[in-house]
Amino acid sequence: MSKFELKLPQMGESVAEATLTSWLKEVGDPIEADEAVFEIATDKVDSEVPSEVDGVLLEKRFEVDDVVKVGQVVAVIELNGESDQPDAPDDSAGSTETEDSAETEGISGKQSAVNAPSAEAEAAAAFVEQGEKTARPAPGPVSHGDRFYSPLVRNMAREEGIDQDELDRIPGTGKEGRVTKSDMLAYLESRGQQGAARTEGDSREAAASDSTGPAPAAASEKAQASRPATTPATDSPVSIADGDEVIPMSRMGKLIAKHMAESVSTSAHVQSFVEVDVTRIVEWRDRVKADFEKREGEKLTFTPIFMEAVAKALKKFPMMNISVDGDRVIKKKQINLGMAAALPDGNLIVPVIRNADQLNLVGMARAVNDLATRARNNALKPDEVRDGTYTVTNVGSFGSVFGTPIINQPQVGILALGAIRKVPAVIETPSGDFIGIRSKMFLSHSYDHRVVNGALGGLFVKAVADYLEAWDTERDV
Repeated sequence: MSKFELKLPQMGESVAEATLTSWLKEVGDPIEADEAVFEIATDKVDSEVPSEVDGVLLEKRFEVDDVVKVGQVVAVIELNGESDQPDAPDDSAGSTETEDSAETEGISGKQSAVNAPSAEAEAAAAFVEQGEKTARPAPGPVSHGDRFYSPLVRNMAREEGIDQDELDRIPGTGKEGRVTKSDMLAYLESRGQQGAARTEGDSREAAASDSTGPAPAAASEKAQASRPATTPATDSPVSIADGDEVIPMSRMGKLIAKHMAESVSTSAHVQSFVEVDVTRIVEWRDRVKADFEKREGEKLTFTPIFMEAVAKALKKFPMMNISVDGDRVIKKKQINLGMAAALPDGNLIVPVIRNADQLNLVGMARAVNDLATRARNNALKPDEVRDGTYTVTNVGSFGSVFGTPIINQPQVGILALGAIRKVPAVIETPSGDFIGIRSKMFLSHSYDHRVVNGALGGLFVKAVADYLEAWDTERDV
C-alpha cells in the first residue's frame, strides 16, 4: 500500500511552528491534489494546508490545538485509495509513535517527549498569549528532576512569583502527572484564597495590637511573610440579562485585544492632526486611473499615493522609523510600511510592504492591491505581517473624518487617513482670497511620546501633508 506523508510546510523564515486549528478532512475521506486538508494558525495569520497528491486520508498524527513544528508529518494519505482504518492507539502507543516521528526528522528522543501533543497544546496557548511581541520573557522555573513543565506553566509560575520548590509541590492532573494550565489556575485560586484569609487574620492581629499595645516581633514577621504576591487587577464582572447573546471572542480577536491593551499601557500616546487639501491628487487620479488600469492591470486607489508620501516623510525624518528596546532606541535601516487591511471576519490585520521607499507608484499600487486582496481571502503568509517599522490605517474607508489610532508595537507611530470630503475653503491667491470647493482630508498621527516629542511628531505629519498638497498634476505613471 503506497502512502504519502503530508508535512507542515515552511511558512516563512521566522516561523518554526503553528497550531493546528481544524481538520477539513476526516479519516477515510477522499482527497484531491491541491485540496485543503487542515488549517493551521500562527500568532498572526491562519492558513490552509493542501494535499500534494490524490488519495484517501488514512491517518491523523495531531489533534486540534496541538502545536506542530515545520517539517513534522501531520497526516498520512493512501495513494491507491484503499482506506484501511488504523487501529486507535493507546496512550503509550501514541507516545511511542510521536517519538518515532520526531526521531525520523532528526529530533532526539528527549526532545520528542517534550513535543508530545499534550505539551504542544499548552505551548500553543503560551505562544498565543505572547501575542505579537518581538521578544519573549525569560523562562520560569525548570524542574531539577524528571518532571516536565510546559512553556505555559513555566511562564505562569514566573509571572506569579512561584519558585521551583513550590512548583514541584503542585499536583498535576495531566499525562504522567504533568501540571496543566487548569492545575495552575486552580492552585492560584486556592493560593489567593489562603492569602486573603491570612491577610484578614493579620488585620485582626493588627487591630488587636492597636488596642493592647505593640505586637511581638515574631507576630509581625509572620504577618509580613504571609502577605500574598500582588496580582494584576481583573476585569469587573459583567451582568448578563435574559435575552442577552454571549459571543465568544475569536482567536484573532483575543490577540488583537491583548495587543491593543499592551500598546496603550506601554506607549505614551500623543496625537497631532493636520488638514490636507488633496484637490490636485483627486483631479490627477480621475484623469489617469483608467489608462493606468488598462496599461498595468491594476486599479489606482488613493492608498498607494498616501503610502508613497509616508515613505518619503520617513526618509526625511528617520527618527520616526524606530523601535524602543528597554532603554535603547533601534533606528531601522529598512522602511517597511504596515498597511491595516480588513479580514473576512471584520478584524484587521497589518501586512507589510517591505522597502517601501524603493518602490515607484506602480510598484506601490501592485503591493497594496495584492496584500489587500490576499488579506480578504485569508491568504497572507506569516512573514508578510512581521517586521513593519511604521503603520498606516485608512479610517476614511469607514466614513470617519479622523481617528486616534493605537500604535502597533514595537513601532512608535501610526498614521490614520481620514475620509476625503468636498468642503468650502478659503483659497489664497496673489490677487486676493476667495471661497471655493476643495477636496480635503485629515491626517491623524499617533506617536509614542516616550521617544517622539511634539515637534518631531508634528513635523513628520506636516511633511506628509506638504508632499500631498504639492502633487505634480502633470506626473506620468
